[in-house]
Amino acid sequence: MKAVSLFSGCGGADLGLRGKFHFNGKGYSSNGVEIVHASDIDSKSVLTYNQNFEIPALIADVKNLHFGLHSADIVIGGFPCQSFSSVNPTKNPFDSRGQLYNEFVRVVQEIEPRFFVGENVRGFFSLKGGFFFKDFEAKMKKTGYRVCHAILRAADYGVPQLRDRLFVVGVRNDLPREFIFPHPLFGDGSRDRIPYVPIASFLDDHAEVGEKYYFSQRAVDGVKRAKKNMKRALAQDPNGPSLTLTSHLAKVSLNSRDPVLLVDARRERYRRFTPREAARLQSFPESFSFAGSESDAYRQIGNAIPPVVMWHIARAAKRILRP
Repeated sequence: MKAVSLFSGCGGADLGLRGKFHFNGKGYSSNGVEIVHASDIDSKSVLTYNQNFEIPALIADVKNLHFGLHSADIVIGGFPCQSFSSVNPTKNPFDSRGQLYNEFVRVVQEIEPRFFVGENVRGFFSLKGGFFFKDFEAKMKKTGYRVCHAILRAADYGVPQLRDRLFVVGVRNDLPREFIFPHPLFGDGSRDRIPYVPIASFLDDHAEVGEKYYFSQRAVDGVKRAKKNMKRALAQDPNGPSLTLTSHLAKVSLNSRDPVLLVDARRERYRRFTPREAARLQSFPESFSFAGSESDAYRQIGNAIPPVVMWHIARAAKRILRP
């Protein structure tokens, strides 16, 4: 099966779609997918992509991309989500980034793939009374697709992170089978109620983590002085999954809603995740490398679709796309 990947970022979704990687001691086999096009407007993300995939991605604005009819079986893309984020009070969902889902629609109209997967924050589904989601869904249905959606929690599939994201799947009307989202494998919703994968085994030895990742005593004292409704310092339980990792991991503070680690309660020693720890919590294999600075890596990791989640979606797609 041939796939076109839009808004590819560093390649989390593409890795899951393709398969052939290892995470947490498990092998994720090939899904029989060849990625024939991948692109993103961010040059550092494309550099990372090209360090990890055989077929190079392009630095390109999606608005300038054009494709031939039936040039791919699958189109995937996590169109930019900042405009729909619930943690950004100044967001403008009508800005140019918020309209890029229409470019995803256009590409699907050009290619007419058998199957598509779009991903975004859950705010895309609920913001403005669901206006943007309903618009997206209506356009895809008019294009000739049966559309279904679900908010999937990454931890349900073995990713050590409580990351909820909206996935919208379309199956071309001439295909007889219906798409069914993968059933949770972990957590209370799983058949055997298997506990979520904890973050403990993905953390580096605290003693070997550099001082630059630790918060100063001044930062700790600032949290202690803050009003009760302002306090954060969201220390993660190592025996459970992490809260959602965001794209601004490099600028995490103890006053933000970002997850941090409490290394020593008596000494009040807090630190942020290292880039490699963050990559593990997104289910990237140890061999996956990131281009650019640490800030670039954090941004790419936080924006990525967890490969393991996309792998399970791809497995579900294979069942309906087989001859």
